[in-house]
Amino acid sequence: MNTIILFGITFHLDPVAFTLPLLNWKIYWYGIIIALGVLLALWYGMKNGERLGMNPDHIFNTFVVTLPCCILGARAYYIIFDSGLAGFKHFFTGGGQGFSGLAIYGGIIMAAVCILVFWRVYKFSVPAALDITALGLLIGQGIGRWGNFVNQEAYGTFTGSSFFGMTGNRIAEEMGSTALVHPCFLYESVWCIAGFFVLHHFSKKRVFRGQIALMYGVWYGFERCLVELLRTDSLMWGPIRVSSLLSGVVCVGSAIALWVLLKKRKESAQVYVPQFAAEEPATAESTPQADPAVGLAEPADSTANSTNPADPTRPASLTKTAPRREENELKPEAPAEPAENGLDPAKNEPGPTPESAATVQDAENQNGGSQPCKS
Repeated sequence: MNTIILFGITFHLDPVAFTLPLLNWKIYWYGIIIALGVLLALWYGMKNGERLGMNPDHIFNTFVVTLPCCILGARAYYIIFDSGLAGFKHFFTGGGQGFSGLAIYGGIIMAAVCILVFWRVYKFSVPAALDITALGLLIGQGIGRWGNFVNQEAYGTFTGSSFFGMTGNRIAEEMGSTALVHPCFLYESVWCIAGFFVLHHFSKKRVFRGQIALMYGVWYGFERCLVELLRTDSLMWGPIRVSSLLSGVVCVGSAIALWVLLKKRKESAQVYVPQFAAEEPATAESTPQADPAVGLAEPADSTANSTNPADPTRPASLTKTAPRREENELKPEAPAEPAENGLDPAKNEPGPTPESAATVQDAENQNGGSQPCKS
């Protein structure tokens, strides 16, 4: 059981959460906390994958293979800068301390390699995949750093304060004093969680794919470069703190790339509008043409933008207009006069003459007038 004091609050924690009864495997709080951060990162990526330009199925398939590779990469990175190539013989045993000793930058490098490999398979957008990975890393780091709190690791030098800082039985043994030290794990946890919310906000206004990954490089690189200078367990390359140097390079390089790409996008978004000193003279194509069937002059290009008076939402170009009838078609027809030769001009047949009409009238007078026909 470990005793940890953080800002005057005392915690009694056992690094072992429970033991599997049949296999007698010890499950540590460190692994549980990291697994929680990893699962939340996966959930976020699956939920926001389509919005950021990736298929959720591709995210899951890539994640299943990338996760164990990242653990191996983090372990290899730690061994290289802690004990050199000779330390690989204790790759899985940790010198009798189990599978311990991981470095986040080794996991990030291996994640980038796995993304490039799966890009050859799925042909997805690599910048979009890096954006999702960056947001997931902030979630995983923000939560996973509390595993360092349980193990009393990732702490810094003495704060010189009687309240601000942390200590514990393991820290006091390693530092040789019960004085409070910088809780570097807490600095990084708060910075990563805040960075997640900031970058999540900017992901909704992303100008180009890969922007969030570059912003992650600036955000995390700046913090790690400074906080690493406070830690007492830094990986060294001679007199140089490896993580601090790498973080500074990542921060500056990402900031330059981000500035250049945003500037190019801004310049390409500007539209050139030519200015003419005088209008062009009217040509035959722009002169209104008279429609002989309608008798009205309409501009050649005005019908496309005009509207129909009966339906303002329907362009006049889509409305059929009945042509006007000629004046001779609108005048009423005069009654036809009988031809002089006795022919009916409508049927071209002989019509009644004055002599035949008088004969019929005399016959009716002799018979007493015409009688109605009875059937």
